[in-house]
Amino acid sequence: MASSPYADLDRPPLAARALQRALVTPGSLWRQLDVVAETGSTNADVVGAAREGSAEGLVVVAEQQVAGRGRRERQWVSPARAGLTLSVLLRPGAADPERGWAAAPQRAWGWLPLLAGVALMEAVQRITELDAGLKWPNDLVVSDQAGAPGKAAGILAEAAEDAVVVGIGLNVSTRVAELPATTGLPATSLQLAGGKAADRDPLLRALLRGFERWYAGWRETGGDAELCGLLGAYRRGCLTIGRDVRVLLPGGGEIAGVATTVDGAGQLMVRTADGAERGVSAGDVVHVR
Repeated sequence: MASSPYADLDRPPLAARALQRALVTPGSLWRQLDVVAETGSTNADVVGAAREGSAEGLVVVAEQQVAGRGRRERQWVSPARAGLTLSVLLRPGAADPERGWAAAPQRAWGWLPLLAGVALMEAVQRITELDAGLKWPNDLVVSDQAGAPGKAAGILAEAAEDAVVVGIGLNVSTRVAELPATTGLPATSLQLAGGKAADRDPLLRALLRGFERWYAGWRETGGDAELCGLLGAYRRGCLTIGRDVRVLLPGGGEIAGVATTVDGAGQLMVRTADGAERGVSAGDVVHVR
C-alpha cells in the first residue's frame, strides 16, 4: 500500500494536473502523462501499454516503485516521493508525416537511452547547479561539495515489438539509509550531493522538455546522432572518456584499457594494452582509480 503523500512533509506529491497542463500541449511529443501513487515497475507498465497499441508520447510517473529493474536485472526501488521514477513510450520506427519525421533506422535506436542521459544531465545541471556527468552508457554521476562522485540515476531502455520504452530512476531526496547497495560508484541523491533544489516538479518539467527537444532533433535527422548534435553533447558530458576502465561484458569476460571516445553508433571505444581499439556496445564500466 502506498504511503500517504502527506506523511513526510519534506517530500510533497507531484502536482499531476499542473504537470499535465504544462507538458501535454498541442504539438507536444507528450500526449499523455499519468502520475500513479505506486507501481511495481513503470517500464513494465509502459511496455504493456505499448503492446496494447498506445501511441508514442505516453509518460508514466510513479510516486513509489516497488519492483523496478536496472541493467542486468538489478533491483531499483524508490521510497515514496523520494525521486523521479518514470518511463516514456517512443515509436522511432514509425514515420510521422505531420512532423515531417521519417522512420528512424533500427540500428540508430541504441542512441535513445544515451539521449535520455543527456537530457537528464542537462536538467540536473540547470535546476540543481550540481556538477553532473555521465558514466557510459547512461548512469548519471553527481559530485558533492568535496568532489566525491556518486551515482544518482540510472536509465533502462527496453524494446517492445516496434516500440522503445525508456525508464529513468533519479534519486532526488533519498537519504543515506535508503540508498541501495551498489558495485562501483556509491549511490547518492541530489539532496545528499548538495543540490540547490530538490523540488521534483521543475526537475521533471526540465527533463521531459529536454528529452523532447533532443528527440525531435534526432528524428528530424533520421536518427543521426552526430548531425543533430547529440554525439557532441554526449561526448562533452561523458566522464568515462579519457579514463582507465574495465568493461564487464554481458556474456562474461572483460576489456581493460583507456576509454578514448564514443563513436557515432554510441559504442565506447577502448584502447587496450596492445594498442588495439575495441568497440563496446554493452557492458558495465568500472572507472579505474
